[in-house]
Amino acid sequence: MKLTLRLLNGLTWLCCAAVPLSSYSAFADSYVIHAARVFDGYSIRTDAVVLVADDKIVKIDSPEAFTHRGFARIELGDATVLPGFIELHAHLSFRQVPAEVVLRHGITTLRDVGGPLHAPYGGNGSLRVMTSGPIITAPNGYPIPGLGEHNIAIPVATETQARETVRALVAGGAVVIKVALEPGGEAGAPWSKTHVHAGQHLHTESQHQPASTSQNWPLLSLSMVKAIVDEAHALGRIVSTHIAETTGTQIALDAGIDEWAHAPCTALPDAQLRQAVQQKVKVVATIDTLSKCAGIFSNVERLAAMGAELYYGAEIAHADIPWGIDAQELLYLRQAAGMTSLEVLQTATAKAGAYLNIPLLGTLLPGAPADLIAVSGDPLQSLKLLEYPDLVISGGKIVVNHFTQTER
Repeated sequence: MKLTLRLLNGLTWLCCAAVPLSSYSAFADSYVIHAARVFDGYSIRTDAVVLVADDKIVKIDSPEAFTHRGFARIELGDATVLPGFIELHAHLSFRQVPAEVVLRHGITTLRDVGGPLHAPYGGNGSLRVMTSGPIITAPNGYPIPGLGEHNIAIPVATETQARETVRALVAGGAVVIKVALEPGGEAGAPWSKTHVHAGQHLHTESQHQPASTSQNWPLLSLSMVKAIVDEAHALGRIVSTHIAETTGTQIALDAGIDEWAHAPCTALPDAQLRQAVQQKVKVVATIDTLSKCAGIFSNVERLAAMGAELYYGAEIAHADIPWGIDAQELLYLRQAAGMTSLEVLQTATAKAGAYLNIPLLGTLLPGAPADLIAVSGDPLQSLKLLEYPDLVISGGKIVVNHFTQTER
């Protein structure tokens, strides 16, 4: 891949010697990026140019539109420019995953759901991070038996405690409230002692599932969860829940919880999935993390067929999950949820940004944060390319450049 920097009047070279792209921001606040393909979060444009000024996207246009402008130019050749990806389910801080590693592998925005509480930070040359803070759970409920309390969980025993906890989390910067409704023991779950492979085919029915191992972790009561939801909604926050089987799922549905942090591990009855769709529950899929669960593919297939809103989330920090874009999760969304490759890209960018309610995040539309990546070739033909981006820019600042540069 060849990369050239020049002034757009087509006559004057920016320099006579090669200039490392990593130092590009030192001499240009505004620049354009020209590539064979540009995905703006919604659609693919061919032979297009992206104009970046400071930390924002200004516009996408044809190369001819910039011929007589004085912007420096980055030529990527046969490459694809995309918005930085958005990870909706990670445990970055609790697992001590280096943020810079995640950023360098294509995730420019991440939601940390279960770990230390922080106000939102980053996004200007660093990973943009939003947190939920610790998971609200029953005394000795999940995840306390395996991980303790520390910064991962807060047990609450009364509705008053539950409401106070929600208020404290929001005051500390939580963008979402997370609760656990996990009794434990589901076959194949990462948190279960029993790990049973679901196999490769996507039509695993409940009657063929291996028996779960009952762990009987305590659950929050319906009234407690309703108090959490009521308080969170009053403060303008949604509530996400870790669920995996029918009991916790029904509590979540009856309490009006907004989001499932996972597609459930155990195959749920159609009635529960249908109720979730009717209530417009959002589902962060995390299929790769739960790929050993006997019911995960069945749940995702049926949810998609019923019209559920499914979102990209790979649960960075779990075993075997890349610390960046997870192409296997993208492939599972295409395979199990029936998405096209274009829909998969939309789900991990513009759709996720709109869900986070950050204007234009996850797009390359005018005014969007200048968070973008580029890969050699066409990711619509091979989603695997996305795991190793050749260019990463956060807030207009170049973080990674794997393109080479030559003069013309």
